[in-house]
Amino acid sequence: MEKLRQIAEKYGTPVLVMDLNVIANNYRQLIENINNCKVYYAVKSNSHIEIVKFLKDMGSHFDVASRGEIEKLLSIGVEPSRMSFGNTIKKIEDIKFAYEVGIRMFAVDAEMEIEKIALVAPNADIYVRISTNGMEGDADWPLTRKFGTSVNHAIELVRYAKEKGLNPIGLSFHVGSQNYNPENWRTAIREASIVFEEAKQFGVEMKMINTGGGMPVRYVRDIPSIKKIAKVINEAVEEYLGNDITVIVEPGRSMVGNAGVMISRVILRSKKGDENWLYLDAGVFHGLTETIQNIRYRITVDGKEDEELEKFVLAGPTCDSVDVMYYDAMLPKSTTLGDIVYFFATGAYTTEYGTNFNGIASPSIIFENGILSEEIVEGSNTVETLITETQEQ
Repeated sequence: MEKLRQIAEKYGTPVLVMDLNVIANNYRQLIENINNCKVYYAVKSNSHIEIVKFLKDMGSHFDVASRGEIEKLLSIGVEPSRMSFGNTIKKIEDIKFAYEVGIRMFAVDAEMEIEKIALVAPNADIYVRISTNGMEGDADWPLTRKFGTSVNHAIELVRYAKEKGLNPIGLSFHVGSQNYNPENWRTAIREASIVFEEAKQFGVEMKMINTGGGMPVRYVRDIPSIKKIAKVINEAVEEYLGNDITVIVEPGRSMVGNAGVMISRVILRSKKGDENWLYLDAGVFHGLTETIQNIRYRITVDGKEDEELEKFVLAGPTCDSVDVMYYDAMLPKSTTLGDIVYFFATGAYTTEYGTNFNGIASPSIIFENGILSEEIVEGSNTVETLITETQEQ
């Protein structure tokens, strides 16, 4: 904590501190435990140039969602063959750009997307994204409505892509962000196998399964290990898809989430009726957007880890009433003006969501390798933000 405090004093707040050593360990865990694995880092989770450079040097591939991400990777020398255009909702001009620079892998979940790709990216490799069942309640952030399609429709899309002169190479799915049930990967692979088998009937032999993201980071709940999830993936691929299958993973949160700590300061404490309010210099519009969904970060107030806790409303600095992170944050009773507040496991989807709303700058990013001890990464001696009812869920 002393080093984090020094960073706050030196650079000011809010600031996101990232540790590349943690990212390296996360990368190795995937490569070493999932058979025939290729890692395609989800650039959208944290696109800082130092992170993508680091993963490039480690041998990672990249899942890109836009022309902007493609251009960033090209600028640091990432080969187009190491990129997959995984967004199923692409502008036709962006597909054309991606194809012209050398990208050949594109995700689809609709006929029109296939038609766009066939028009400007002839003979490209495509993979169809399926939505998966049985994930209800297992993921903090389900993704099954906006993205993906049914198994039956996926079969037709594979057929249609072939008719349009494209090369269907496999399927993808996403079990939902922060998924706590490893068996959901087995279910999804089993469902995907139906499409694999049906595709053979019209001459398409697919050899790739893209398991997407969804591997959880430890916030305030216990999580299954990468090894446990990998074991399920390996078993399911062997049982349902057979040998010689490339397994793609697209880690975003699980690659960089636990490699970051957001450091903020209290800029106001006030009383509103029976509620105690704390206002920080980071908020919903400045790095903590996911707090208004289902993400509950672990929080520590510097130097007050052993103090009695009290419930606070925790809010950001802007003039927008949406800018409230938690209405039930359990923090030390004496927390007040100037106190340093640490948000753990904030390496993903924080600065990427940052704005300059109200003219307030979003957090800067500092890299300090080796600063995050195992205790910090795993969450020992931190103050959980949850009230009793939530802890019992």
